[in-house]
Amino acid sequence: MIDPSVTPAGVRFNGPAFTASGCAAAGKELRDYFDLTEIGGVVTKSIMLRPRSGRPTPRMVETPSGMLNSIGLQGPGVETFLANDLAWLRENGVTAVVSIAGETVDEFGQLARILRNEPGIAALEVNISCPNVESRGQVFACDVMSASGVIHQVRRNTNSSVPIFAKLSPDVTSIAEIAVACHNAGADGFSVMNTSLGMAIDTETLRPILGGVTGGLSGPAIRPLALRCVWQVHQALPDAPILGMGGIANGADALQFIAAGASAVEVGTMTFNDPSAPARVQRELLALLDQRGFGSVAQAVGIAHRGGLA
Repeated sequence: MIDPSVTPAGVRFNGPAFTASGCAAAGKELRDYFDLTEIGGVVTKSIMLRPRSGRPTPRMVETPSGMLNSIGLQGPGVETFLANDLAWLRENGVTAVVSIAGETVDEFGQLARILRNEPGIAALEVNISCPNVESRGQVFACDVMSASGVIHQVRRNTNSSVPIFAKLSPDVTSIAEIAVACHNAGADGFSVMNTSLGMAIDTETLRPILGGVTGGLSGPAIRPLALRCVWQVHQALPDAPILGMGGIANGADALQFIAAGASAVEVGTMTFNDPSAPARVQRELLALLDQRGFGSVAQAVGIAHRGGLA
C-alpha cells in the first residue's frame, strides 16, 4: 500500500490533500462530512490583525465551470481566531496551516510575532495574493519587491521550526520570478495559486453583479492556468515544496498537479458542491498513485518534468 504521508518543508502531514483557505473557515463546517485528522490538514481562512467586515454585497456569482467571490478577507481578527478557531483545531487534533494576510508589510510581521509561540501551528501560508481588496496596491504578490518584503518580514518574526508558504497570484507576467524572489527572502515553499481576478455583468441591468465589481475566479475553469503556474514554479525551484490548487475536483485532477511539481494539493471550491471533497480527492489520488506503482506521493512529484512514466 502507498504511504499516504507527505513531508513538504520537512513537516510530516497525514495525507496529500488539504482544505483551501477561505472555503471552510477553520474546518468546523466540514467535521460532519469526514474525519479532518485523516487529510493533510486544514488551511484556515486568512487571518488579519483586526476584525474586517469585507466587501459590499453581492459577494458571489456562479460562472461557467466556476464562481467569482468578492468576500474581501472578512474575518474576526487574530485574537478571536486564537481563542476560538485555533483552540478548536488543537483540541480536536486537526493539523492547522494558518493563513495570514495584512494591509501593510508591518502588519504581516505583527501577525507572525503574535503567532510565533502559539502551539498547534504546523505551517504558515502567507496570503500576499488575494485579489478581493479595494486597492490593487495591496496585492503584494504582483510586485517582486513587495512580495519579497512581506516574506522577509514574516520569516524574521516566525519560529524557525515553522515553515512559511508564500501564496502566489497568477495575475503576473512571471510567477517564477516572484517565486524566486520570495524564496530568496526566506519562503520555505509556495501555495500555487490564488484565484484570478475576474468580473461578471448582469445582462438585464448592464451593471457589474458583484458589489465590489471584481472578484476572484475559482473552480475547474482555472485548473489549466493553475497547473501551468505549478509547472513554472517547480521548473524554477525544483527543490521547493508546492501546495498546488485551482479547480481540483477529483483524484485525477490532483494527480496532474503532483506530476507538474506539487508536493500536495488544496481543495477549495469543490467543497461547496461536495463537502467531503478534500477526503474524497485524497483517497482517489492515493488510489491512482498506487495503481501506477508509486510507493509514496513524493515519488511522483514533478514526474512530468522527467519524462513521465516509462
